[in-house]
Amino acid sequence: FMRDLTKGLVSLKIILALLLLNVFPTLHAQAQTQSSVPKIQFEKYTLPNGLEVILHVDRKLPVVHVNQWFHVGSANERAGRTGFAHLFEHMLFQGSANVAANEHFELVQRAGGTLNGSTWLERTNYYETVPSNQLELALWLEADRMGRLLPGMTQQKLDTQRDVVKNERRWSMDNQPYGTWWEKLPALAFPPEHPFHHSLIGSMDHLEAASLDDVAEFFSTYYTPDNAVLSIAGDFDPAEARALVEKHFGPIPRGKGRPPLPDMSLPPTFGAPKRQVVEDDVMLPRVFVALRSPAFGTEAYYAASVAGAVLGMRRGSRLHQRLVREQQVAQDAGAFTYDLAKGTDLLVVDATARPEVSVEQLEAAVHGQLDLMHAGDVTPAEVERARALIETDIVTSLQSAGDRADKLSMFATYFGDPSLVNVQLAKYEAVTADAVNAFARARLGRDNRAALVYVPSAEA
Repeated sequence: FMRDLTKGLVSLKIILALLLLNVFPTLHAQAQTQSSVPKIQFEKYTLPNGLEVILHVDRKLPVVHVNQWFHVGSANERAGRTGFAHLFEHMLFQGSANVAANEHFELVQRAGGTLNGSTWLERTNYYETVPSNQLELALWLEADRMGRLLPGMTQQKLDTQRDVVKNERRWSMDNQPYGTWWEKLPALAFPPEHPFHHSLIGSMDHLEAASLDDVAEFFSTYYTPDNAVLSIAGDFDPAEARALVEKHFGPIPRGKGRPPLPDMSLPPTFGAPKRQVVEDDVMLPRVFVALRSPAFGTEAYYAASVAGAVLGMRRGSRLHQRLVREQQVAQDAGAFTYDLAKGTDLLVVDATARPEVSVEQLEAAVHGQLDLMHAGDVTPAEVERARALIETDIVTSLQSAGDRADKLSMFATYFGDPSLVNVQLAKYEAVTADAVNAFARARLGRDNRAALVYVPSAEA
């Protein structure tokens, strides 16, 4: 069976490689002869004010994607003012010197486009997808809020968006079963002084204490062209795009400097097991186990990522097969990485108990699977399956020009090198069972497990 499965996965990868030839319309001409995986073609340059610009032409559809990343996330927030990065995701849609509150949404939608933004520990991003003839509108909107947000900021806007974020916290965390894991697990896994320790969405008290001066200082520090990457992808003329970028972004002055982050490095393991029990208004026990793992983008990360896929990626994974199907102690179980690029990453196991299963049974089963992998018993067939799943996800994540713009922005923001998007498949292809087992022996032991355990409260 395993030989047949391996052959099937190899065939799947061949099919995916063939599909890639139709997924990417703009490829380096020599890619087909130099590699089985085509490369994304792009042009990168930097404006005098420090803004990095990436152009990727894709004429399949008459749309263009404008994708802007700022290298600021919750890790950049200072003590007593957590939640600012996420608050700004909301504030940047509330108008600027030349755009009224909510008009950013209205202008893009009237032009037939879509838009959104998101916040993470290490970055904040904003993006618009518009018809090709509306490229200048999207660029003007992004430039106007980068260069002229503060004149349009008012106390009323701050109060309104602060309430929106506080309600979002109540809905997504405080009043959601297991919802607080988003802040409790990083708090357990990172020491209090570490920038990843505190909540991404911020505390109610900190949000309430935020003033207009605080907001202005945060914006002036981090929302500057020399702390941003602008990617344009889709159906556009590169020369015209260059001229428009220079016209709208060129006059924005460079920032005055950003405070450096503290040392993000940590020992490779916790050194001893950690465990926190949370009584919550839930019906079933649930266990999260975080393990320190090599940072995203490092050479060691790829073996860790494959190990996570062997352990908990989809229904063929160890956790699902053994905890859900065989032992029937969990109704669902999986594993994922945070993909943090600074200091250390987290590999997280997540399992929810079946009815009538105790939290002790669930914990024992989770740790049992980690113990087996820690012993170094991962097979080449398991690695082949995991690599095929990861490579499929990579291909899927690059299907549209907008997806590619986001990945180009990501690698440029984190590592200063958007071409890294073109080597990810090869990085995973090089991972062997020996490398996965070496990672498991080094990082999956009991001395590197932080367990966050949810149990039903007496009221529940």
